[in-house]
Amino acid sequence: MSTFVSVVILVGVLGFALVRPWGLPEAVGAVPGAGLVVLLGLVSWQDAGRELVVLGPTVGFLAAVLTLAHLADDAGVFRYAGWVAGRVSRGSPRRLLGVLFVIASAVTAVLSLDATVVLLTPVVLATAMRMRVRAKPHLYACTHLANSASLLLPVSNLTNLLAFAASGLTFARFAGLMALPWLAVVATEYLLFRWFFAGDLAAPARRGPPAAPVQAPRFALVVLAVTLVGFGLAEPVGVHPAWVAAGGALVLATNRLVRRPLAEVGRLARAANLPFCGFVFGLGIVVLAVRSGGVGLVVGRLIPAWGGLAGLLAVAVLAAVLANLMNNLPATLMLTPLVAHSPGLVLAALLGVNIGPNLTYVGSLATLLWRQILHATAHRPAGREFLRLGALTVPACLMAGVAALWLGLRVSGTS
Repeated sequence: MSTFVSVVILVGVLGFALVRPWGLPEAVGAVPGAGLVVLLGLVSWQDAGRELVVLGPTVGFLAAVLTLAHLADDAGVFRYAGWVAGRVSRGSPRRLLGVLFVIASAVTAVLSLDATVVLLTPVVLATAMRMRVRAKPHLYACTHLANSASLLLPVSNLTNLLAFAASGLTFARFAGLMALPWLAVVATEYLLFRWFFAGDLAAPARRGPPAAPVQAPRFALVVLAVTLVGFGLAEPVGVHPAWVAAGGALVLATNRLVRRPLAEVGRLARAANLPFCGFVFGLGIVVLAVRSGGVGLVVGRLIPAWGGLAGLLAVAVLAAVLANLMNNLPATLMLTPLVAHSPGLVLAALLGVNIGPNLTYVGSLATLLWRQILHATAHRPAGREFLRLGALTVPACLMAGVAALWLGLRVSGTS
């Protein structure tokens, strides 16, 4: 009975987050849900407190990197990226897609998938409209790469951060092991996009007026580069990435804080999306109740004991299925403790929860947000087409990513 109740509460929390009635933040459903599982005795007060402590640094990083991304946007980083993409592509839809894959993969890896969905997608749409090319391939690339290109660094995705501590890997080792899968997945995605959208990419562009030059935001780009280096240097000495991201955000915000401290503090708080941080805390406690019951036992029995090629593939597929059944965030919270005995299986689970959401809208909150952004424009995505594209790319990217991960683990001697 407790398992049934905890699953019902999880479904209710996720349903509220997907629908967001009256525009209310996701935390309005998740925080009461967390309180309910504690009051019903499905999770003890002590276990709930420990879960909050474990999630604290990860949620802190989420708030910091969201703030950093919005400050970079204010500094013109994404506007400059769109101008560079248009200039380098020279009116070719195919070249624009290639340049976009590079830019979106880099943005996702460094500033997390939320930056790609929220900040880069409108820039890509504006660039495609200015170039007078069909925008569909490039818009779909934004959401696919927000998910699948978030494999590279522990800071690229909230799912990565949740699993990073359990993996037992250093920042550099995590990035080293995921570099080959990241390249394999992005390359596979690109080739399949070229085939799937061949008609759109072959349509001739109608020459529009040249875009006005955009000055490179050198200071912001330098701060982002230093922040990225800081992620790798700080972790070995015990400094959490959240502090590095917060430092980068503080440097970008210094001038405004000096001029208008009160107004800027409020703006930074809005950029940090504190209600969403509350949602993550609440969801973590609700998932703990599900994981502690019968569902956790069933999923645990499906986890292989070691990370051979078959085991890696099994975990990646299981993670992808769970991501599409319950969203990739709760799927990560459920799977991570069950695969923590093997760094290879932790990374395989990340392949599944990061690539799998490209199959359906409900796979990740980022995909839902991307859909919401486009529904406010004349370029609404078609559900059937999204599913067909996902059915083509997700299995191929999973196999390419798992094969590359298995090779990297073999070469490095990691199990």
